[in-house]
Amino acid sequence: MSKELPFLILCVEEYKNQKGMTGKEVLDLFNRYSVCEYIQSFYEVLHTTGTKYIVDDIDLYIKSRMTA
Repeated sequence: MSKELPFLILCVEEYKNQKGMTGKEVLDLFNRYSVCEYIQSFYEVLHTTGTKYIVDDIDLYIKSRMTA
């Protein structure tokens, strides 16, 4: 198992809890905007931050992909 997988699961769970979404809704959203790939690419930086920062960063990433 890669070191990124447990962190990715944490990100999904935190996003789900902070946004009041279901796991399926989060996975659909993450798949639509390639968030999992983003998290894996920036694992080294993101895993050193807090969960609120991570969720806020994911929101910014999704917003940037929506307008692109």
